Amino acid sequence: MRKIRLVEVRSELAAGTRGASLGIDAMKVASLGKHSDFFLRFQPIRVKNENDLLFQEPKFKNAKYGEGVFTVLKRVCDAVSDLRAEGLFPIVLAGDHSTAAGTIAGIKKADPDKRLGAIWIDAHADFHSPYTTPSGNMHGMPLAMATATDNIECEQNDIEEETEALWERIKSIGMRGPKMKPEDIVFIGVRDTEPEEDYLIKKHGIKNFTTAEVTEKGVQQVSKEAMEILKDCDQIYISFDVDSLDTSISVGTGTPVPEGLTKEQALELNIELIKDKRVCCWEIVEVNPTLDTENRMANNAFEILEATTASLIQNF
Repeated sequence: MRKIRLVEVRSELAAGTRGASLGIDAMKVASLGKHSDFFLRFQPIRVKNENDLLFQEPKFKNAKYGEGVFTVLKRVCDAVSDLRAEGLFPIVLAGDHSTAAGTIAGIKKADPDKRLGAIWIDAHADFHSPYTTPSGNMHGMPLAMATATDNIECEQNDIEEETEALWERIKSIGMRGPKMKPEDIVFIGVRDTEPEEDYLIKKHGIKNFTTAEVTEKGVQQVSKEAMEILKDCDQIYISFDVDSLDTSISVGTGTPVPEGLTKEQALELNIELIKDKRVCCWEIVEVNPTLDTENRMANNAFEILEATTASLIQNF
């Protein structure tokens, strides 16, 4: 059986809506309601955040709170790298999705010679850079960080030298250059993209299993096809953003998008995908209980977390 360690990252610097730093504790509240001992069974590592920067105005227009994002990503990278070096399986519970770039960097730092692929279950592609971002919110940039993609071909913003230097530092966390190839990314449920991201998806031939495709083909077939696309990868990382769920249930997240996955589909997807023995890390992000008075999202998220972990344990 794999030895699991939780990594708790209460950072929300890169989100456009405040409150995602409370998502981990909201899931813990949900576990109490279900009388679960989940959070007693797994020892957590708590990564220090820089959320106090939110009380100040952001320094970088096209990379908001980027100096704090860099610091947190580096800490996440080191934490995940240390766990992987010890042969442990990190389950990362995080606030905003930018920290996924730190997770990916940590996996790669521990095993630099292994080809890494990612399954990105999300409403968004998260493939912007400071050169293309419409908002400056860096939770829309983790895949560009991880693949060292600037997308200058679609440049929209004339960024300052300080922002450019910061972006170069972020892309070099863990090691210089790309941690993975864009071709080694599989999207599931992505449905809210900008033209700059669409350009990259088409350029690199990135497969996106839409919600309709998941419904039509079924979870088992989509999981099989996703893993087949990543057949040449030695390791696979799964990132689950709760906004991949439909707005009928994804109230408690900062950027909900209609026509998403059902809870049952998301549950079954994660249970099935994590069975692949190449999966080396799983992450859940963007639960925001301040937008959800009944804690419904955290309850659904915890149910998926607990079931996915059980699947991992049962299959190793």
